[in-house]
This record gives sequence, C-alpha cells and structure tokens, in this order.
Amino acid sequence: MESKVIQIDRRGALAWLRLSRPKALNALSPDLVADFERALSSLEADASVRVLAITGTGRAFCAGADLAFALDSVDAGDALLAFVERAAALVEHVAAFPKPVIAAVNGLALAGGLELVLACDLVIAAESARLGDAHANYGLLPGAGGSARLARRLGASRAKSLLFTGELVAAPALVELGLVNRVVPDAELEGSVEKLAETLAAKSPLVLRAMKRLVDDGLDQSLAGALRLEQLALRAHVRTADLREGLAAFREKRAPRFSGC
Repeated sequence: MESKVIQIDRRGALAWLRLSRPKALNALSPDLVADFERALSSLEADASVRVLAITGTGRAFCAGADLAFALDSVDAGDALLAFVERAAALVEHVAAFPKPVIAAVNGLALAGGLELVLACDLVIAAESARLGDAHANYGLLPGAGGSARLARRLGASRAKSLLFTGELVAAPALVELGLVNRVVPDAELEGSVEKLAETLAAKSPLVLRAMKRLVDDGLDQSLAGALRLEQLALRAHVRTADLREGLAAFREKRAPRFSGC
C-alpha cells in the first residue's frame, strides 16, 4: 500500500504500522485516517501477520485530531462530525483487530492519540513518552472512546482527573495505574516491542484471538455470563488442530508449530 502518511514495515510475523506526519506530530487528518483504515484491513486479511505494532515517527506517537483541519471545518459542523465518526470507527477497528495489537508509544500521545493507545491490547512506552487526554484544553469532547475506555482502565476518579485537567503524565507514572504495561529506554523501544511480538507470534493465533475476544466481551457481562462465554469458546476450541498440536508438542518435548487451524 502506498501512502504519504502511513508506513508499513514487515518484520517476520510482526507488522509495524507507523503514523508518518512528524511535522504535525502525527495528528489524525482525513488522509491519515483513510490510509490507516485501508492498512488495517489489508493486515487483518494477511494470515502471515500475527502481531501488529502501532507507533509514530518523530517526537510524537499521535497528537490527536488535526486541530487545523478542525478549525477549518468548525463552521461546517456536519463535515467535522463526519471526520470524528470516521476516526472513531478507525479506533474501533483497532480495538476489534483480531490479532494482538501493541502500542509502541514513542513520544506524545494526546487526545485522539490516547484514545488510539487505549484501543490497543498492550502498551510499551519509551521513558520520554507523555500521555494525556487534552480534549478539555481546547474545549473539545472525546469522540473515539476516551471517556468510556479511560474509565474502564483507570476507574472513574482517575479517569476524571485526566479528562478534566488535560494533564500530560510521564509514561513511568502510568505503569502502576495500569495504562502502560512497560516502560523502556527510548533507544530500546522497537527492540523491546519486537521481542514481545516474537513471543506472541509463537502462540496459537486461534488462542490469542479467542482470548482477546473473551476478555473484551467479558467486560460487558456479569461474571456468570463471562464464564458461559468462556465455556462456549472452549467447546469450539477442543476440535482445533492447534490444540492437538500443542498437546503433541508437550508429549514430544518440542516447541509447538501452530497453524492457526
């Protein structure tokens, strides 16, 4: 896929998706959102891709929506709302992506950038990275899941603090809060993500897909409902080749070779 604002870098089973508007801090423009969506659809259909990593170029992961575009569109409210809806659909696609998605937060992640981080399964951040909501700083409201996902991740009180103040928080402080999984030195960010991706790619893609769906869907269920979903998924899984391969590898004392079937 050719794009001036999105770069795809394949490294074995890992696909890097890089936002590439460094002068604009990788802000979400209509072109970037459209190309991002096309890239996601292509990578989702590619069975050789088992892990997706999203990162930014330059000093930002993503600074949210392009406020210059928003300013030009504010008098045409329908155009601005249509853009926000497309951006929200993109973030939902990231959240529903059937393979593990790692946010490699290389720098600033603000507003829509934070919403993008929240849609990822795992978050590895550089020590210099700072994250925050920032919508309130410009009289804006979240439109891509920020209020909903942030509260589910941090709890209502901590989410309100970040939403109300628009404060930027250093990545190391967000590990204890559960927003960031791991912080690494800036120079080690890509290597750390690739090592994690290698670990994930060795697992059964069927298992990881089912686990992701069970965790996400289970959050919207009672405990009893989530347990029923788990049992239904297990009943389907016992008939798979990956389960048989995993047990055979255990018996034969070798590494499993999962096919995703």
